[in-house]
Amino acid sequence: MFTPRETVEALDKYIVGQDEAKRAVAIALRNRYRRSRLSTEMREEITPKNIIMVGPTGVGKTEIARRLAKLVDAPLVKVEATKFTEVGYVGRDVDSIVRDLVEASIRLCKQKRYEAVETVAKAAAEQRLIELLMPTAGKKVQKPFNPIQLLLGSGGAPEADADKELSEEEKTEHLNKRQQIAQQLSNGLLENELVEIEVEQQNTGSDAMLAMGIDINLNEMMGGLIPKNKKKRRVKVSEARRILTQEESEKLIDMDEVIREAIEKAEQDGIVFIDEIDKIAGNDRASGPDVSREGVQRDILPIVEGCTVNTKYGPVKTDFMLFIAAGAFHVSKISDLIPELQGRFPIKVNLNPLTVEDYKRILHQPEHAITKQYEALLATDDVQLEFTDDALDAIARYAYNANETSENIGARRLHTIVENLLEDISFNAGGDHPMVKVVVDASYVKEHMPSELNGEDLGRFIL
Repeated sequence: MFTPRETVEALDKYIVGQDEAKRAVAIALRNRYRRSRLSTEMREEITPKNIIMVGPTGVGKTEIARRLAKLVDAPLVKVEATKFTEVGYVGRDVDSIVRDLVEASIRLCKQKRYEAVETVAKAAAEQRLIELLMPTAGKKVQKPFNPIQLLLGSGGAPEADADKELSEEEKTEHLNKRQQIAQQLSNGLLENELVEIEVEQQNTGSDAMLAMGIDINLNEMMGGLIPKNKKKRRVKVSEARRILTQEESEKLIDMDEVIREAIEKAEQDGIVFIDEIDKIAGNDRASGPDVSREGVQRDILPIVEGCTVNTKYGPVKTDFMLFIAAGAFHVSKISDLIPELQGRFPIKVNLNPLTVEDYKRILHQPEHAITKQYEALLATDDVQLEFTDDALDAIARYAYNANETSENIGARRLHTIVENLLEDISFNAGGDHPMVKVVVDASYVKEHMPSELNGEDLGRFIL
């Protein structure tokens, strides 16, 4: 588990500035770890201190949540508050937040179990590949047995005829052939060979029923009596190995144990990031399209306060989940939220608008920064792109001025400007030509964006 200082350092690699928000999130994460080390009695009394982040769009609110998901070994779900509607209206209900979090937790736990059994699963898949690659002459193909047909009297039991006993010579030849195929597989000589495998077709259910939150598996309802629908596919050995390894991994893990662990992890370590919460803040209008805003707040309130939500995996408690809300609050204020909901977010963090220096640092400082992305992309077409320091200054000033004179969309403005700046280079790159070095300096930036603040060309850089 990261210390708060280590969490901030890790976030600094990807997010410029916003130290106050990073510190608050880092402390909240560390408090989860501290709580887990307390006695059971004390642990039940300590609830997470939820955070609400306030700041203009494009300053890093969502990015902090996205990076946290990769940083900590905890299930995280990001939801948009505007997707939900009050009970009685058509739309998603807020209970789906918890259901999505449980699904995310199950994916995490399954992945960990897969990694634990990976070696055994690969060995079993290798043996199945050898069987598939063995000569098929003399093999007896047995038809699949359908228990429904037996119950209805329209089909008999599976054939129980045993294969003829092989002679010693045939056994030796068979063993040698297996060893030869196993050796070729380990040397990677058969990766492009085609084999025929049976794969299970997943029952995705009805789109209409899934949209209403109804997820029914008929096979589970009937106790697995209906045979699984399988489909034959001819694939390369490399693809067959991946499919068979997945199937063998499924056999080796106990899904009941995975679900039990996932529910506990979601309850104790789950993080819910509610974005655009300012869009459901109340206003003076009592009717119209915004009539359900306060209703959504009241529906979210029990989940944030702590309640039990029924999912298809069983009841899930939300008492100890960490909730992080974020919003620009341009039009509304935090005080426009209902008082009960305000009280459930005791930690308020302000994110600062970006300065020219911030824009410049965003261009080159973070790992996988915008300029690094374009350098890597164009390098594949033999174009060595290089941004000078004065070019970064010029781009940062353009982004800052465009945001000040029109709608402020924060760091997202940089993507639009850089894309337009490199439009000619991106279009002409490609084909058979030697490595070409292109230096983007301040004069290049000025030449491709001549109308700095006249207002007439700024529309090109507005999303």
